[in-house]
Amino acid sequence: MHVRTKAGLVVGIVALGVGAVLAAQGQRASPHETASATVDGAKITVEYGRPYMKGRKIFGGLVPIGQVWRTGADEATILTTDATLALGILTVPPGKYSLFTIPGESEWTLIVNKQTGQWGTRYDAGQDLGRTTMKTQPTGGAVEQFEIKISDTAAGGELRFQWENTRAIAPFVVKR
Repeated sequence: MHVRTKAGLVVGIVALGVGAVLAAQGQRASPHETASATVDGAKITVEYGRPYMKGRKIFGGLVPIGQVWRTGADEATILTTDATLALGILTVPPGKYSLFTIPGESEWTLIVNKQTGQWGTRYDAGQDLGRTTMKTQPTGGAVEQFEIKISDTAAGGELRFQWENTRAIAPFVVKR
């Protein structure tokens, strides 16, 4: 004989509700990292998910060539800057933005999007601040886990993405 209590029923309903909310938001599948640097006095950070290759073909396989990619895993990758950046041909005011890319065979397109807080697969082109080109080069060896770096250079700074055998670079300068 099964005895159901109101408390047990409530707990079951709450558990189902929490599960539905988590499923709708998405579950993190990859470790997360924050890359940060101070370049010409500007504090710049990028928060992102770091998927692994796991023996998969990445560019032209898992990540299609010529299509918008979330640029990492899980939630949309977030760029935060406390100063105006000239990121390639794009002016990025201080603030918080989502980053997406369109990988190509010889160059990538970097998309800076004004919407933040969304799951990485929820891209809204109507929220784009703008786009700029990223140069690509081989990494010189397999990069197992996706990585973003921000570095100081003689000309300003660089935002670098690398995974599998590809490195994509977007130079930037801090505008005063």
